Amino acid sequence: MAATVVAVCSGLAVVVALHVVVNARLLRRLPPVGVDASVAVLLPVRDEANRVGPCLRALLALDGEPELLVLDDGSTDGTGDLVRGYGVTVLDGAPLPTGWLGKPHACHQLAAATDAEVLVFVDADVVLSPDAVTRSVAALDGFDLLTPYPRIVATGLGQRLVQPLLQWSWLAFLPLRAMERSRRPSLAAAGGQFLVVRRAAYLAAGGHAGVRGKVLEDVELARAVKRTGGRIALADGSGVATCRMYDSWPALVDGYTKSLWASFGSVAGAAGVVALLGALFLVPVLGSAAAPLYALGGYAAGVVSRVAAARATGGRAWPDALGHPASVVLFGWLVARSFRRRRSVTWKGRAVA
Repeated sequence: MAATVVAVCSGLAVVVALHVVVNARLLRRLPPVGVDASVAVLLPVRDEANRVGPCLRALLALDGEPELLVLDDGSTDGTGDLVRGYGVTVLDGAPLPTGWLGKPHACHQLAAATDAEVLVFVDADVVLSPDAVTRSVAALDGFDLLTPYPRIVATGLGQRLVQPLLQWSWLAFLPLRAMERSRRPSLAAAGGQFLVVRRAAYLAAGGHAGVRGKVLEDVELARAVKRTGGRIALADGSGVATCRMYDSWPALVDGYTKSLWASFGSVAGAAGVVALLGALFLVPVLGSAAAPLYALGGYAAGVVSRVAAARATGGRAWPDALGHPASVVLFGWLVARSFRRRRSVTWKGRAVA
């Protein structure tokens, strides 16, 4: 019986690995040249004085000289004055209304401050190349919302085990071409670190006002765009954008605790996902004595899937991919921690749930 279980789980892991390989080949690439369009680059900041500098310098060097607006959302560390020192227009954020989370409110105010045809939302931990915006806007051809996913910079063992799961997860379980064609809102993915959206589609979907209380406002915005007839897509933005989301393991744990619970419909849904990952990528390792060849195949499938995902998104493949089972264990622990603390978690001095 144990050998059969290992064989089945390993076989399913191989199927997932094949899906990653296919998706990696289908992942859209940015065109080499841009197009002319009215573009606004919108940057919300709150207590980002220690890391907004590289982001701002990159934004000021963008090709095409798009409109650049920054909103200071009640910073207490001098972020607003620092940004003004670069000669950038800074909006002072309004007090947070009841029912809103901070980032959706900041993005809502930024979008309302421009008439540009295309809105480009960027986080303070993202650094863009000069041609990042022009090429990303060109990649909107045929779509209404696009995420050119940045290359995630991860340092330290914990970050290198966990962070790559962001890209790997949608390459493993989301059929990219079906997502682009389907009108189903549930079939959606997006990344708020670097997000490009047509203004008309944004307004038709209700903008950030329609996702005002959502922790994962980026994904919910993509779903809203689909509900109103728009099309969305993901693209490899690793050649034009980098993002260092966290500078330490404790910061990563806090960040994932804040948002992971919102990725699942319920505790049961989260448990189901964690159990599935455990079956696919832990059972083969734990059952290696019962069926060593099948176990090796299941483990290898996990490693291959991580290597394919890393190469498709500009990540580090070796030796990090070898620790995929450990990545799954850490992910499960982070999910459990997020659910335990979801009702009391805060982020930058504000309650999240």
